[in-house]
Parts: sequence; C-alpha cells; structure tokens
Amino acid sequence: MSEKFISLLYPTVESQSYHELRANLPEISDEVCEELGLNEIFGLRASSLSDFFTEDIEVIRYRQSTLRDLCAIPELLETLSGIHPILADIRELRRLDDSKISAAESYLYSITEIELYVSAIEALRSGFSGVKDRVKGTAFTSLMDFVTELSESEYYIDLNKKLKALAERVNEVKSITIGVNLDAQMRPEYAGVISVNSERFKSGKLLDKILRMSFKNDAYTCIAPLSPVAKGQSENKQEALVGAFSTAIEEVFRSSVKGWRSIVADYVIENTDFLLRLLPEIEFVSRAAELIGRLEARTGCSVVYPELKPKEAKAFAAHGLYNPRVALAVEDDMVLNDLVFDEDAGLYVLSGPNRGGKSVITVALGAAQAMCQLGLPVPASDAVISPASGIFTHFPEGADDTIDKGRLGEECSRLREIFDSVDEYSLILLDESLSSTGAYEASYIASEILTAFAVLGTRGIFSTHLHELAAAIPEINRRSHESGGIKIDTLVAGIEEGQRSFKIHRMKPDGKSYAKDIADKYGLSFESLVGGRS
Repeated sequence: MSEKFISLLYPTVESQSYHELRANLPEISDEVCEELGLNEIFGLRASSLSDFFTEDIEVIRYRQSTLRDLCAIPELLETLSGIHPILADIRELRRLDDSKISAAESYLYSITEIELYVSAIEALRSGFSGVKDRVKGTAFTSLMDFVTELSESEYYIDLNKKLKALAERVNEVKSITIGVNLDAQMRPEYAGVISVNSERFKSGKLLDKILRMSFKNDAYTCIAPLSPVAKGQSENKQEALVGAFSTAIEEVFRSSVKGWRSIVADYVIENTDFLLRLLPEIEFVSRAAELIGRLEARTGCSVVYPELKPKEAKAFAAHGLYNPRVALAVEDDMVLNDLVFDEDAGLYVLSGPNRGGKSVITVALGAAQAMCQLGLPVPASDAVISPASGIFTHFPEGADDTIDKGRLGEECSRLREIFDSVDEYSLILLDESLSSTGAYEASYIASEILTAFAVLGTRGIFSTHLHELAAAIPEINRRSHESGGIKIDTLVAGIEEGQRSFKIHRMKPDGKSYAKDIADKYGLSFESLVGGRS
C-alpha cells in the first residue's frame, strides 16, 4: 500500500519540505520563545517551538483549521493523547542499538513494535469512529481516510494474522530442556538445547508436587537446580549461565528472526514511519489545543484567530491584547490593551513608571506575533496580523556584566547584532535597553538606534524609562522621513489617581504627571508637606 502525504501542520509535501530546512524558517529563536514565556506555557518535551514557526499564510491557515477541529471535537484530542505514548515507545525501540542486543531480543522487539503499531492504528480507528462528520479541516479528514483504508487493507489484515501466530508462539515458550553430556569424572563435556517447551518446569519441591496432584518423577520436574541460578550465588556465575542460555536460545530463534525481520521490512517500517513522522506534530497540536483551552477558560480573556495580511502589509492591530503567561499565572482581573501599528506608528517608544506594565505589553505583542506564526489564535478579542520575518528581543539581563566590555558595551554590541540581523519585515522588542548608563548618554544612543530602525522600516516597541526621549521623536521622524523611513509614535503606561493602571495609552508622555501622581499619593507634594505642618 503506497503511503499518502499526511500532515497536521503542512498542506502539501512541498511546504513541509521547505520548512524542514532551518534556513527557510523565520528568525524566532528558542531564546526569544523563552523570553516571551512561550516555552513555559506550551511545555513541549520532544521538540522546540522554534521548529514550527512559519511565514507562509497558507500554512498558518491550514494549522488554524487543524486546531479548530481539535478544540471543537474533544474526542480528537483524547485520541491523539492516547497514541502519543505508543508512538514514543516505537521510537525508543527504533533507537536501540542492534549491536547491543541479542538476536532473541531483536526478535521480541520486532514483535513488540508490530504490536505497538497495531495498537496505534486501532486506537486511531476507534477514536475517529463517529466524529468524521464533525471534522471540517483537511488534516484530520485525510488522516481519518488513510487510517480507514489502512485498517481495511489485505496486508494489514494479513499482518494481524501473522502477528497473532508469532505472538502465540513466543508466549507458548515457557521453558527449554537442556542436555548435558558428562565425562568419566562426571564433569560437563558438552551441553545443548534439546527442546523448547510450552510448559514451565516445577521446582521439585514437595509443595509443587502436591499442587500438581502427582508424586511421580516426570520430564517437567526438576531433580536438582543448577547452582548459578540458585539464591545467593554470585552475579558473575549467574551472568555466565544466562549468557550460555541466551546464546543457545538465539540459535533456536535464528531462523524465526530472519523470517520475521523480512515481515517487518515489508509491512511495518514503511507504515510506522508515517506515524513516527507525525509524532512531533501530534505533540505540538495537542499542547496547542490544551493551551487554547486554558486561555479560553480564563475569566476575562479571549483568544481569536487573527485576520491574516500579507507580509508586505506589515500589519498588526489587536484589541483586548494581554500577556498569556501572566493570564495563566495570576488570578487577578486582566488589564486588556489595544495596540495598532499604522502609517503614523511603525515604531513605538513606550514610557511610563516602573512596574507600570511596559514589559507586560511588550511581551504581549511578541507573544501574539509568535502565536500567530505558529498557527494559533492570539490572546486578544480581535486581531489583524502580517507574518514577520523574525522576532528579536533585547531584554534586561540583570547583573551578568561582561568583564571586557561592561554592561553598556554588552548592550550596545547586542543592539548592533540585532540591527545587522533584522529587515523591514522584522519585529523588534527592546525593553529598558541602555538602562546601564546615564539619561543623557542613553537618550542620545537610543535616538541614533531608533532613527536607524525607522529608516530600515522595522516594526517594534522601544520600552524605556527615558521620558526625555519623547522630546527627540520629532527630530527622529524628520531624519527618518528624509531617508524614506517609517514614523515613530509614543505610548504611555498610565497612572490613574496615583495607581498604576497597567493601561497603555497612545499619547505623548509627561514625566511630571507621573511624579505628581506619586508625590500626591504619598503626601510628598509641596502643598501636602507644607500644609501638613501648619
């Protein structure tokens, strides 16, 4: 039976082959996934999220369709969860080094692989029964059709018959009869296997004879045990005997192994391969569906499949946006924000008080972009998004300063690396960059960096404590416009009535307003201080 192309993530074999080349994937690294909190909320074990990103809108739509089916039909997720450990076991059997196992073990492993393969097919067939009419996407429809065709094929039926016969043969082997020739001094001269038996030997002890309802000596009653198998014997003696037995048993099974391996080659390898190729995809879509379910169950949060725009449109508009890691980690009401990139804002400078929500919204933007390019719904009430060619982050690294450069030198070096890596379709997330130096130096360097990114046309957020940077935005926009670049606008993390609201407003920052609100809250304004002493 010829194998059909089946994938839960790719609509065609060409698109899958294209994405198998790492160079064709968008530049969204494992480190970026870690900083955005995606590794934590996904919890993949057998693969990395960075393996699954795409810029291809048709691939994204295909995955959206797959996940819609998986989330709408609980039986599908239950079925995939059930076969995942079976396929993992098959993969582990495949990884065994043939040079380190005996022929008899190889024989048994082959039978086990067939049994696992049949179990997987039966689990799929059973799990898919009754849900086909509810499936709308191509991925599960194709997989269901293939499993049905496979399970009804002559060779699969024949395989089951051969498996049953061979398994029975193995299960019937309960003991072997060993013959030993002795020399004149009663020393072993030659030993060998006389027969393979379907009945276990009895110990020869009185209780065993009573249970057998017979006190006769027969061919299945042990007269005296071989000492290396007896309790208390050294491990070396036991291993020597076991090794001798294994060698003899391998000779008995050798012809069977040879014949069985041809069956494995003819029937199993080709078809278990298709299931093993699906293993990373099964884990990915299962974890994605579970994540979607957890976010949908979170009070006050929505997820939505974004409207997709071409990469060239450089679109990002989200309403009700939130940080998914925060949403799953806290029980407080979530603060939802709107974030839109347009003709007047290809880049944002985000300022505001410490712990005012700047980092949270910066990560929320990156998480939404990344989840879109994995084919998932995004954490928002509605969204319009274009794929990005990459996501690049520059987040605070604490006190791990480098000796040769110092922290400022390290920051500048990293920012230069990012600039050299991005293009006009990239997304940059710079959080509190240049915080290791004074306000004047930081503002100057930030102005130069922002101007360069604007001229390049790269979208993103520069989150900063530098309120003075806002004053430089008109000059930055003038220089960018002269070179055909994009515009920069400002966002402000708000304080309302002296409290951090975590709301993000598109407006010009006013550092004095933050200071005044905080001073009033703690009674440190001039009026409060002087009035309190009168």
